[in-house]
Amino acid sequence: MNAVTIVIASMCILAIAYRLYGTFMMVKVLKVNDDKPTPAHVLEDGKDYVPTNKWVSFGHHFAAIAAAGPLVGPILAAQFGYLPGLLWLLIGAVIGGAVHDIVVLFASMRKNGKSLSEVAKDELGPVAGFCTGLSMLFIITITMAGLSMVVLHALERNPWGTFAVGITIPIAMGVGLFYKKTGNLKLASTIGFLFLMAGVFSGPWVQTTALGDFLTLDTKTLAIALPVYAFFAAALPVWLLLAPRDYLSSFMKIGVFIALIVGVFVVNPSIPFPAFTEFVKGGGPVLEGPVWPFISITIACGAISGFHAFVGSGTTPKMLNKWSDMKPVAFGAMLVECLVGIMALIAATALQPADYFAINSTPEVFRTLGMNVVHLPELSREIGLDLEGRTGGAVTLAVGMTYIFTGMPFFSHLASYFFQFVIMFEAVFILTAIDAGTRVARYLIQDFFGEVYKPLKKTDWIPGSVFASALACLMWGYLLYSGDIGSIWALFGVSNQLMASVGLIIGATIVLKIADKRRYILTCLIPLAYLYVTVNYAGYWMVRHVYLNPEAAGYSVLNGVLSIIMLVLGFIIIVAAVKKWAQMWKDPNLRMEASIPG
Repeated sequence: MNAVTIVIASMCILAIAYRLYGTFMMVKVLKVNDDKPTPAHVLEDGKDYVPTNKWVSFGHHFAAIAAAGPLVGPILAAQFGYLPGLLWLLIGAVIGGAVHDIVVLFASMRKNGKSLSEVAKDELGPVAGFCTGLSMLFIITITMAGLSMVVLHALERNPWGTFAVGITIPIAMGVGLFYKKTGNLKLASTIGFLFLMAGVFSGPWVQTTALGDFLTLDTKTLAIALPVYAFFAAALPVWLLLAPRDYLSSFMKIGVFIALIVGVFVVNPSIPFPAFTEFVKGGGPVLEGPVWPFISITIACGAISGFHAFVGSGTTPKMLNKWSDMKPVAFGAMLVECLVGIMALIAATALQPADYFAINSTPEVFRTLGMNVVHLPELSREIGLDLEGRTGGAVTLAVGMTYIFTGMPFFSHLASYFFQFVIMFEAVFILTAIDAGTRVARYLIQDFFGEVYKPLKKTDWIPGSVFASALACLMWGYLLYSGDIGSIWALFGVSNQLMASVGLIIGATIVLKIADKRRYILTCLIPLAYLYVTVNYAGYWMVRHVYLNPEAAGYSVLNGVLSIIMLVLGFIIIVAAVKKWAQMWKDPNLRMEASIPG
């Protein structure tokens, strides 16, 4: 099997799905047309509700949903071989993820852009709405810890990478200040991009100075530094740090993604990984559990992700110019993210299996596998960094891409620069999701505690903002400091997919209410049934075998309690939904509600 064959076949499948299934969802299931104005027009305020060109909306939505998940998840899941991850990415994205994203966006737009918890309250009642809101707070907290863990292992003992990432903070703030003062976006962008490149290329000099020694950090130090950064990103004005970081990271994201696709087509690397490895039944060095349910837990973004519901019921429903724009913005962006996940899987499986496991498992565990590395010593020399034992996925992606590009003469002498650029790309992009997610967590905390102390609900009240930001960082920072990538990523996967189940529950309720034929509810029920069973079994497995098992490496009573709470909340929500569906199924007056867009 070679990489080009996989990429071409995947792109054809995704294109056909977009053309046929996407149209079916829009026309037959949701009955979308453009006769009535969208919330962006009805509530236009020039700030939040702004009618936006569909391709600009697509860019915003895609940048918001495509964080670390489609990069890291497929790399960790490569432990099982290339085929389980590839099949789940394609099937999950078409049958589950694209449907989830479009029905959540549709549900929010029908309610004038309300959040998913508000939609759940309107459709399923106050208890389900409260449980959905509480689930969202849990999930966003765990998500931040999971994403931060990836950055942790990418930057540990890596002064070049730490400097290149750290320098982006003052650069972003400088760009924000310069643009606010001059209004010249083109010049601000050019200056910011040049400084970013200077940060990467000055890495070798930094490593030889005292600054390099200072920036050689261990995981515990980084686990404190990241929440501190996120606190300032969440508490400071959005234009000063968060927005310019989002903007600058988009340059690297687009450039690296295009470079990887071009590199695969030019080099056409073979895939030395087997379709299935010996670890499909569990006990692997990267993930402890069996291929099912953990293939669908490890690979979330790229196949189906509850984190998308935060975006699909947040900023995006307030931006769409026409109802028909939902197809490219929601359905289309999910399929493009699937392609990103497939490219990450190729980068991991293009490595020799022994090299992959040497990177993604601790040296102690790797010695028990009876494997001998092939190209890793050579890659370590070319990159100038010890690559063994750098778990988390980020380093594997950078090494895999570097390995592919060293097949081209131009990149054969630039391996270290290319590797560090990819590390900076991943870290900056993930940090963008972390600071934005922490800001969302801050809003959720203010909303929840604001029911007890009313001033907290005012997002412009500085003491309230500081308190909520600090509490959000403290919660996910503690998980980060005390966890490891195996336990945290599994906890993130379970919580994230539980959120996706909630999104499909809301979607199924809306479809049953407005669709001409009741059987169309199967578009949501089929992925929901699979995902709900998968999430609950994975949660049970982790609680029993890892979190509450004193002999397990990931033993954590806190993670076990969090898992149980989330599964209980999910159960309450689905019970409320089933009761609602039964009422709607029996009473035609509760169905066939006039669809807002048609």
